Amino acid sequence: MNIPIDFTWLEATSLACVRITAFLVLAPPFSHGTIPMRIRAMLGVGLALAVSPVVTAGYERLDTGAFMFALVGQALTGALLGFLVMVLFSAIQGAGHLVDTFGGFQMAQAFDPGMAINGAQFTRLFQMTAIMLLFASDGYQLVLGGLFRSFDAVPVTGMIDLGKPAEALVGAAGQMMLSAVQIAGPLLIVLFLADVGLGLVSRVAPALNAFAMGFPIKIGLTLLLVGFVYAALPSVVAVIAEDAAKLLLGVTR
Repeated sequence: MNIPIDFTWLEATSLACVRITAFLVLAPPFSHGTIPMRIRAMLGVGLALAVSPVVTAGYERLDTGAFMFALVGQALTGALLGFLVMVLFSAIQGAGHLVDTFGGFQMAQAFDPGMAINGAQFTRLFQMTAIMLLFASDGYQLVLGGLFRSFDAVPVTGMIDLGKPAEALVGAAGQMMLSAVQIAGPLLIVLFLADVGLGLVSRVAPALNAFAMGFPIKIGLTLLLVGFVYAALPSVVAVIAEDAAKLLLGVTR
């Protein structure tokens, strides 16, 4: 019994699978450590089959050397796109880190193997919440949609222009830092004013030992007001997911 194999379809789908899998390794929420690499590889194969009608249109078979070069190019393209998305979503982790630093929780750091980060309570809480919100709100579909549309602009036999990702990376890093400050900004202002007040108290009444009072006061203020920051995370995640999809489109055009 002979089973016909369309090698043109197989080559094009394999190249798409490499790009998608490299993207899933780095891009949240799929980059979370609790998702096994085997699952990511299976998801990459499934998504490559879904986009196979797009990538096989107009595809011509390559020789061995050109095909291996195309494999490396697709892995690099997927990794670059995934890294850009990861930088954008690092804003939420950065906001948690700012809350930990200014709120007095930074000394309680621990390594989280699931997220591969070393941070205190709110760093890990914000990061895990963002991942759950991406799955719960279908935000991951926006990210994958941006990846799928990249095949229209950069075919599987093509190579992404490295100048665009470099420029986009600079912009994404700046946006990440700005977003982190904006997310945690209201709470940071309150904690800064608390520090100013404690400094004035130490000048007026040194016997009160404002330095020793500062830790419980700042921790109490953080626990009291962090709920307002936490409540804003769903809208923040939605905005970042949309920005990530737009960024992927802008880089691949």
